[in-house]
Amino acid sequence: MTMRETSTMIDAMSETIRTALGGLGDDEPLAELRQLGALRQEIARLEEVQVRRARLRGSSWLAIASALGVSKQAAHKKYGRV
Repeated sequence: MTMRETSTMIDAMSETIRTALGGLGDDEPLAELRQLGALRQEIARLEEVQVRRARLRGSSWLAIASALGVSKQAAHKKYGRV
C-alpha cells in the first residue's frame, strides 16, 4: 500500500468514526466513550496483526517502530512476542 493509499484509507476511517459518534448527539458522552473504547480495542488488534505481518515479511523492528511513530525499543517491548 502506498503512502497516498494509506492516507486516503485513514481519512475514510476518520470520517466513519466521526459520523458514528456524531449520530449519538452531544448529550450522550458516555455512549461515545464506550464506542471509542471499542474502537481503540479494534485498532490495537489490527495494529498487532500488521506488526505480525511485517515481521513475517522480514521487516526490522526499526522499520516497524518508524511506521508506528515509536522507538525501536518500545515496539519490541509491546510486540516482541508476536
